[in-house]
Amino acid sequence: MRQTRVAVIGTPMDLGAGRRGVDMGPSAIRVANLDERIALLGYEVKDLGNVMVDQPESSPVGPQTARYLHQITQTCTRLAEIVEKSADQGDLPVVLGGDHSIAVGSVSGMAQHFRKKNQKMGLIWVDAHADMNTPEISPSGNVHGMPLACCIGQGPKELTGLYGWAPKVDPRNVALVGIRSVDEKERRIVQAAGVSVFTMRDIDERGLRSVMQDAISVITNGTAGFHLSYDMDSVDPHEAPGVGTPVKGGITYREAHLVMEMLGDTDHIASIEVVEVNPVIDEANKTANLAVELIMSAMGKRII
Repeated sequence: MRQTRVAVIGTPMDLGAGRRGVDMGPSAIRVANLDERIALLGYEVKDLGNVMVDQPESSPVGPQTARYLHQITQTCTRLAEIVEKSADQGDLPVVLGGDHSIAVGSVSGMAQHFRKKNQKMGLIWVDAHADMNTPEISPSGNVHGMPLACCIGQGPKELTGLYGWAPKVDPRNVALVGIRSVDEKERRIVQAAGVSVFTMRDIDERGLRSVMQDAISVITNGTAGFHLSYDMDSVDPHEAPGVGTPVKGGITYREAHLVMEMLGDTDHIASIEVVEVNPVIDEANKTANLAVELIMSAMGKRII
């Protein structure tokens, strides 16, 4: 499935987050020369610019249990259509966030692309958080804590129902890697959902290679390809300080690259997104530069 053309799609949204600044993530990643560095790997790169996003200063908050839900739905709908069209044209969508709520749009667009071919897709979610809250249990009402639940059909109907059908991904083809911060009520949803969860304890005890082998088995079992959703807070804050919600004890620099290298080796990556880069609290664009390095590892860059 190794495509030769890449469509870069910025989604500068921080409506789903509790802390401002991740809306500048796409710009920071582009400043780190994403397009040029991907092109050096032999890809033809088309940068499609940014999806239109409403600004919080000019938008009503809406329900406190799912803040800015209407505006997030509009943005995810726009993103889904662009992602679907890019995939239909044979391009590899590379989506730049923005907070993690944009994943509802990315995953929905790819799921629709595969659905038209009567195919299934897998989903790997690399994150410090499970992102499986729902409005009924969310302690904050921030939608960036809900997108994975939405992708498997649990969440606000405005988001789960994009394209008029749900779930977008079978939970049995979903793997979470690097989880280390889960809300108490959210834990019960994760345990009952049927997704495969690989926590930081699993990585500590078994090693990342073993964990990734199991995760890859989950996301490639009966699927035609998988979507890679990478939250930069999965990496330890020492290496990625500029993220929306940092959590100590994350994966190391080399482990982060190994995740991407092993996924890239499968030749089944259908789309990629990298989210939660916050240049406001970053150090000399360190996190955005790492984001570019990781994307390149997923797309074939190797040491030798």
